[in-house]
Amino acid sequence: MANIISASILGAKHTELGNEIEKARCSGADWLHYDVMDGVFVDNISFGVDLLRSVSRATDMFLDVHLMITNPLKFVQPFAAAGADLITFHAESESDIAATIDKIHSLGKKAGLSIKPATPAEAIFPYLDSIDLALVMTVEPGFGGQGFIAETLDKVRAIRRELDRRGLDVHVQVDGGVNAETAPLCSEAGADVLVSGSYLFSAADMATAVKALRF
Repeated sequence: MANIISASILGAKHTELGNEIEKARCSGADWLHYDVMDGVFVDNISFGVDLLRSVSRATDMFLDVHLMITNPLKFVQPFAAAGADLITFHAESESDIAATIDKIHSLGKKAGLSIKPATPAEAIFPYLDSIDLALVMTVEPGFGGQGFIAETLDKVRAIRRELDRRGLDVHVQVDGGVNAETAPLCSEAGADVLVSGSYLFSAADMATAVKALRF
């Protein structure tokens, strides 16, 4: 099966966001990736609930919301109400992981769990049977346009092996430094959802760039 391509609007021209979202849709991207940063969990501040509500009204694309925040449990309901289809949060956050997953599911949304590059893959293992997606950050979270950390692929392999061992149907997503050169490495390691921002939105032909990420 071809990879799911999630276009990260962190890499879009924010003064032309409506046009950029439509460009992503027309170029064949499957999902829209929406990064939420609070300036505490990571050293950057990005998008909030109100903008997601506007994005949701402007497109019918699947909204892949990534909460890089200290207390995701507190914000699950607002982001779900604003239009998120999938809400992913970090295992390193201060919220209770099981309670946060349950809250996301109680609101009728898909739940994802993410780890930073320094966190072992095994941190996700206890929750694999209750999540819809496991996200391995392939850069340090916080800023777009960073270089791909190849060592993180070992975590992708470990998670995919464990999923296969248990017979679980859970997506494995990678986020950070994904381009035409790194995408096949991610796919071979077992990732089936690729987040790409700068590479896609800076491409001369975004449709061609999207196709270059599919395997």
